[in-house]
Amino acid sequence: MRKLLVFLVTAVALSAQARFEFWPGTVYDPAVPTFEKVLGYGAGEKLASYSEIVQYFDALAAASSGRMKVYEYAKSWEGRKLFYAVIASEANHRRMAAIQADIKKLADPRKTPDAEAKRIMAGLPAVVWLGYTVHGNELSGSDAAMLTAYHLLAARNQKMVADVLANTVILIDPLQNPDGRTRFVNNFEQAYGIEADGSAVAAERNEPWPGGRSNHYLFDMNRDWFALTQPETAGRIKMMLEWFPLVAADLHEMGSESTYYFAPEAVPFNPHLTKEQKTSLDWFGKNNAKYFDQMGYSYFTREVYDAFYPGYGAAWPAYHGTIAMTYENAAVRGMLYNRLDGTAYTFKESVKRHFVTSVATCEAAANYRTQLLENFWAYRKSAVEEGRTEPVKGYILSRKGDGSAADKLAELLVTQGVEVGKLASGAQGAPDGSYLVSLAQPAKRLIRTLLDKNVELEKDFAKEQERRRRKKLSDEIYDVTAWSLPLQYGVEAIPVSALPGGAAPFTGARPKPAAPPKAQVAYFVPWGTQAAGQFLTAALRAGLKVHTLEKAFVQNGRTFDRGTLAIKVADNPANLHDLVVKAQGYAEILAADSGWVDSGINLGSRSSFPMKKPAIALAWDRPVSANSAGAVKWMLERQYGYPVTAVRMTSLATADLNKFDVLILPDAAGDYATALSAGAIRRIKEWVANGGTVIGIEAGVSFLADAKVGLLATAPEQLAVEKKVDPVKPDASGQVPGKVLSSEAEFLQAIAPAQDRLDTVQGILGVAKTDPDHWMTAGVAPAVTALVGGRTVFTPLKLNAGTNAAYFAGTEQLVVSGYMWHENQKQFAFKPFVMVQPEGRGHVIGFTQDPNFRGYMDGLNVLFLNAVFRGVAHSR
Repeated sequence: MRKLLVFLVTAVALSAQARFEFWPGTVYDPAVPTFEKVLGYGAGEKLASYSEIVQYFDALAAASSGRMKVYEYAKSWEGRKLFYAVIASEANHRRMAAIQADIKKLADPRKTPDAEAKRIMAGLPAVVWLGYTVHGNELSGSDAAMLTAYHLLAARNQKMVADVLANTVILIDPLQNPDGRTRFVNNFEQAYGIEADGSAVAAERNEPWPGGRSNHYLFDMNRDWFALTQPETAGRIKMMLEWFPLVAADLHEMGSESTYYFAPEAVPFNPHLTKEQKTSLDWFGKNNAKYFDQMGYSYFTREVYDAFYPGYGAAWPAYHGTIAMTYENAAVRGMLYNRLDGTAYTFKESVKRHFVTSVATCEAAANYRTQLLENFWAYRKSAVEEGRTEPVKGYILSRKGDGSAADKLAELLVTQGVEVGKLASGAQGAPDGSYLVSLAQPAKRLIRTLLDKNVELEKDFAKEQERRRRKKLSDEIYDVTAWSLPLQYGVEAIPVSALPGGAAPFTGARPKPAAPPKAQVAYFVPWGTQAAGQFLTAALRAGLKVHTLEKAFVQNGRTFDRGTLAIKVADNPANLHDLVVKAQGYAEILAADSGWVDSGINLGSRSSFPMKKPAIALAWDRPVSANSAGAVKWMLERQYGYPVTAVRMTSLATADLNKFDVLILPDAAGDYATALSAGAIRRIKEWVANGGTVIGIEAGVSFLADAKVGLLATAPEQLAVEKKVDPVKPDASGQVPGKVLSSEAEFLQAIAPAQDRLDTVQGILGVAKTDPDHWMTAGVAPAVTALVGGRTVFTPLKLNAGTNAAYFAGTEQLVVSGYMWHENQKQFAFKPFVMVQPEGRGHVIGFTQDPNFRGYMDGLNVLFLNAVFRGVAHSR
């Protein structure tokens, strides 16, 4: 009834307008069902729900006479299916299996001779992927996807559509984020009144926390394309590798006062993109511009949206040879928006813009089919040749240290279409079972992009950003400037100039260690690996009593480092062996038939601490950062199978914290100290003093260090200046002493305002050193890699207050990847990354940078697990 009311009111409001044509002059086949016939409303007259989108695509497929089929490729965390529609001529659909087989032949020039490739290209259609609404609150995309499918199936008097169907295969991915869109639409319908409200502050347009942009675990899935942390992204990558589209357009929305953006992209470009890929963008940009000019729509190109970071939907496909593009539409965020210039911008108009560029993209792909195929073939072929001739021939991914992290990284690469080998014997200092990634393969540029330690920004672009900073203009860096999967996973990637032999193809099935024999005294699990962390959480949830041995020992010639887990037979049930094997996963477990050790501590040592099964509370709702909170929850629940209780900020004031052992305060977009009452702050402090462990991340650290809170003896720093210059004060006449400016540099210095904070850094990978004597760093390497961003630097803890368990390296060693302002680099040096402060019987732990950023900083997992589980073990 509610949905019917929304539709009726909107329909009446729009009925007075002139007849709205999405593609003027088109005659449509009445046999193809319209929006009205299937859903009861016209295109753009309502925000289509997830179920309505599914319903309409099913109806189109049923009536398409063999020109459209729908395939499921994934399920969201909330159980909604993700699907794509394949649209082509009936003739091409009848030979679709052969088309896909030929595409895969063309994708591997090592197996396909030039003559066969030429024959294949002569008759192969161009595959085009159109992806919509990866951000669930960017609404016009899904409705434009439905309209695009209808237009391609029903338009009868357009030669262009006939050419598209004959010369392309169109993959329409209409709703990449069904959970996020459902969240937005539900709020919109709950807040809707008797007519559409275009006010910028209308509740129907302003979504409550966490908003619809992200998915169930509050991830921005347009940053997840190489990390593949979310099932929606993983399924999409698998689909992409089944089709190898020549063209990919990812359709988004931006601010409501904007116009429309399409390719070419802004600088900087990733250096692993080819010249042909960059110039091909003009084909699509010009075709979009042609129709926008005809329809009187404004647009812009080559600004804001760059092609540097490889984790976008408009980036990752490019490293397999695709022409990948972002389209950005001005958002309505509802049915109507009243712009500052007094014009009314409707949802229907926003749908039309995305619809027009969708069709125009298909047309350009059909027109340039031959060139696109030739460029794709040349791209894949040149990638192989570069891999054979360049000095670095490949990478060895060493299993030294955390072998389970190397296994996971190798599996991740295979999932993305990279060929990986497994070495039977060690090489270059890497142990047996390490992995070899040869660069002489079609995915060579993807490999370089993901495995190289650093991908450099264009020098001219970096120089321009420094010039802008000097003039106090905002920089144009859109996202992080650093990523490197080996650094992020804590895996050593060894470049080799000659490939070692003996590598067998790795299919992605991780090696599982042998189960331990039945122990007489205890089971030992060496700490410091993701696999050991997964065992710990499984063992605690199974009710096993686990101890941590906080000093090293040697038994039967085997050295066990500090942090080793011990599961004593005498403390646990009679079926302990079965429970240990069930919880093992990929962890190494050793059976001990004696408590005697060669050296070091024994099981009964005072350095043996029981590991409690902690109850974890996570701050939730404003002002908490949705991405940061989601990453914590996902990491603990999905990476390590351990439940977390999300507690809304309004409940923290009254919740019985004594039912929890750990409270996590993620990063925030506002101030915790303002959001929490004095009483709530007092109760948190009392809880910590009584044995609780509170963990702050970024803004959470600022809260813990706030003078009103006083839980962490640190403070955010002002900008460090080498020589402070006092401002010149006017004399009694109002004048100041004269000064001669003899250069442009002196002029710039004279007009520079006083600055008390660092400029913001988007994100680099930086080195942090760890304290080898603190339980917080058990199982952690002497140095770790952190994602360092923002501009907040904290003072180190004094020795009598606590421990700087991890601190950033010196100025020259800090930045291992990415671009960082020099002032930031100097001031971040030797400042804390992780702080631990005892407070009464509890602990206060601060991460000055987010260790769970985007879910892809796996190399910091053990450090964060130590904070959660060892913090409780060491509280009284």
